[in-house]
Amino acid sequence: MGSGALGGQAAIVTGGARGIGRAIAGRLVRDGADVLIADLDFGTARATASDLAAAAPGARVEAIEADCAERKAIDGVIDAALERFDRLDIFMANAGVSGEGAFLDTTEAQLDRILRTNLRGAFLGIQAAGRVMRECGGGRIVATASTNAFWMETDLAVYNASKAGILAVVRTAAMELAPHGITVNAVGPGLIATDLTRRLTEDQIATTTYLRQIPAGRLGTPDDVAGAVAFLVSPDAAWITGHLLVVDGGQTLGTPFPTPSS
Repeated sequence: MGSGALGGQAAIVTGGARGIGRAIAGRLVRDGADVLIADLDFGTARATASDLAAAAPGARVEAIEADCAERKAIDGVIDAALERFDRLDIFMANAGVSGEGAFLDTTEAQLDRILRTNLRGAFLGIQAAGRVMRECGGGRIVATASTNAFWMETDLAVYNASKAGILAVVRTAAMELAPHGITVNAVGPGLIATDLTRRLTEDQIATTTYLRQIPAGRLGTPDDVAGAVAFLVSPDAAWITGHLLVVDGGQTLGTPFPTPSS
């Protein structure tokens, strides 16, 4: 049992093997929680759990292989957390995929793959965690949405739709679960440097274009998102539910125009 703001609590992070999910799992561990990382890539998830545990002596960090878009699998993840930690206080629905393509060229296979992982997975995870937390008297649920939930980008129609759908699920669940002491919120990352966004972040022209739109003047990091999640699951956020906490360096505030030269 760890010490810290989340000492004595147990958390699940889906898609926690790498990128944003890994950073979130690491932050929860540092804040004292026991963490179960659920990911299809079990080898990487297990390595991540080992790394995080080594960096926080006394922490309990474990991994489980799961396709979190399947009801049986997500129920198995919940059961595993209860068996290993004897409780579930925090559920982080982070597993997701991307996929690009012009709207008119998007195939049914692309549509099904992205919606299945992003939207169906988040829905089933929030639902399963909510049922357990209702019986336990409360808990915190957070989902990874995106600025794409409300600020569209071309060639990402299905991804945009999936993230908008996650936000709708979060807000609906927040209303229904609040009487049971459960908060349900979302984080909305902008452009974060991860494996998922490497095509953009390693392209100097694309990066320069993005940075012109980000008042903070830099790309986001997984730790930026993890900090937002840490707040939403902390005691300080006890009266916040149904909220999308945007983490984008100001990118979606408006359209910056070049300063006229003197």
